[in-house]
Amino acid sequence: MAEPTDEDGALPTGSWGDWATDRALRTAISACLALPLGARLRLMDALVSKVVAPLAGYRRRAMENLAHVWPDMSEPERRRLADRVAGNAGRTMIENYDVLGLRDRMAEAEVTGEGLPAMEAARAEGRPILFVTGHYGNFEAPRAALVARGWQIGGLYRPMSNAYFNAHYAENMHRLSGPVFEQGRRGTMGLLRHIRGGGMGVLLFDLYSGKGEPIDFMGRPAPTLTSAAEIALKADALMVPFFGVRLPDGQSFRAEFDAPIPHGEPVEMMKAATRALEQRVEADPAQWFWIHRRWKPERQARRQRKRAAERMGP
Repeated sequence: MAEPTDEDGALPTGSWGDWATDRALRTAISACLALPLGARLRLMDALVSKVVAPLAGYRRRAMENLAHVWPDMSEPERRRLADRVAGNAGRTMIENYDVLGLRDRMAEAEVTGEGLPAMEAARAEGRPILFVTGHYGNFEAPRAALVARGWQIGGLYRPMSNAYFNAHYAENMHRLSGPVFEQGRRGTMGLLRHIRGGGMGVLLFDLYSGKGEPIDFMGRPAPTLTSAAEIALKADALMVPFFGVRLPDGQSFRAEFDAPIPHGEPVEMMKAATRALEQRVEADPAQWFWIHRRWKPERQARRQRKRAAERMGP
């Protein structure tokens, strides 16, 4: 297999530690992918929930987020839920390293929701569609379900800090369907051009951004970018929330497509998208990635104090 390169064709650069970490991860991923599906998922579930999450601080972060949202939840319950969250993240990671396998599995999956008629009509008319989702269940599963049915859907991905790992991670993201753009101004503009041309794309909106609007998520203000709504407005695209809901067997999914969000003020559109995600989290909190720093309440408090001081002046 050829050495992965970045989008300009150059070899990735990084420290020796990055290189060694990447090689270890490649070996672990290859070993997992050699296993039957059920064994592969169980192994990654156990590895991430019992080893990686405690060592990397993901379990602690998930428990802190749960306490922030549900302060009355007991510590043992938060720990159990945090372990289930990490297990789902482990399963999702290895599933998304076999995107063609995921596509084939999703070919027979249940596809449901109020948004389906509007999606089919837009596809027939050549009207753009922007799908929005969060880190819930497996966020690639609905895209894989549509690709298996002949749809072509691009999107944005968040680059990894390890350049060696990111090189083959990005290559893997392109394998399902394209075009796929790296998150950032350049990638966002590329996605907008693709959508404006009548294409379809996916954008995840549930990560913290200091430039975002403070939209309540799970009852707490969570700075949220309005990029998705702005792209939908500029391209006159349907904005459809979708979710890959993991089923009780731990390895199959239901792809849910909500009714399109009406065009309007970008903040109001993102509030609607956030509420769609909230409904899934409330139904099964273990499927959302509580390991992300979604709220950063201390940073928000510092910024509020700074803004207040600036308004008061010298």
